[in-house]
Amino acid sequence: MGELDDDVASVLRSALVGDPDGVVHRFDDVLDKKGMDGAYDVAWGLAARMVGERIQRGPWRLDFPGIDDAGYDVRWVARFVSAYANADPPTAEALFGAALADGQLPDCLLMLAGSTIATLRRRGE
Repeated sequence: MGELDDDVASVLRSALVGDPDGVVHRFDDVLDKKGMDGAYDVAWGLAARMVGERIQRGPWRLDFPGIDDAGYDVRWVARFVSAYANADPPTAEALFGAALADGQLPDCLLMLAGSTIATLRRRGE
């Protein structure tokens, strides 16, 4: 297991026990050590865990009914995960940068971690 895998696992452990402060702390640790690129890599790793390994690479059109009425963080996660599923890092990077500029990145990363845990639980992992 590499350092990135360790960072992703650490975020997931905090999310698993319902510790949002722990999730934020883990991302803060990554930011301190590796900067914004490191935080993006952890987010991308969370999306990878959520989507799983057995995905055939896109193009995919993921359907999220009512997404336009959802909160910023929910829309962001749907779009970020869609970018991962479509192997589209430029879109994911743009989403990450927009959430940062909008002051929404912490909430988006919390939602991503929680959504990943919910997906893993649903799959029995």
